[in-house]
Amino acid sequence: MKNIILDKLAHIEKEHSIRILFACESGSRGWGFPSPDSDYDVRFIYIRNLSEYLSVKTIKDSMDFPIDKELDINGWDLRKALNLLTKSNVSPFEWLQSPIIYFQEDHFAEEMKQLTDSYFCPCVHVRHYLEIVKIAMNQIENDQINIKKTILYIASPTGSAVGH
Repeated sequence: MKNIILDKLAHIEKEHSIRILFACESGSRGWGFPSPDSDYDVRFIYIRNLSEYLSVKTIKDSMDFPIDKELDINGWDLRKALNLLTKSNVSPFEWLQSPIIYFQEDHFAEEMKQLTDSYFCPCVHVRHYLEIVKIAMNQIENDQINIKKTILYIASPTGSAVGH
């Protein structure tokens, strides 16, 4: 599957004239809890040509591709990733901790991880994960139990909060 993912990422680079700096697995596989029906949640950070950043036109800062049976692929422009990282948004922190890295240019992840030390705010992360747990617990109380999601949404925040 890794080769299929790398081929898709190469196609995205070519089709959209971008350069992918980092690509990882997120979601259940990234958290180490895949089930037989788990798709691959591929997340990537990219940069565009310099001329696009210098343009007066607004450029979209993310790429979302249609989900198929196996692949859910989304990417963020580096500017967006850095902006969210400075706000201690959970996603960039989780992506950089993923045990499944599909691609990284040079030492991109290590350099980004160094930045996380300056911007990590435990309170922001704890609030985020507590909200996920609260939603999962409400689903249990309403007898809307999806075992996989319930376990993931309660267990993964515990590991991620400790992981940084």
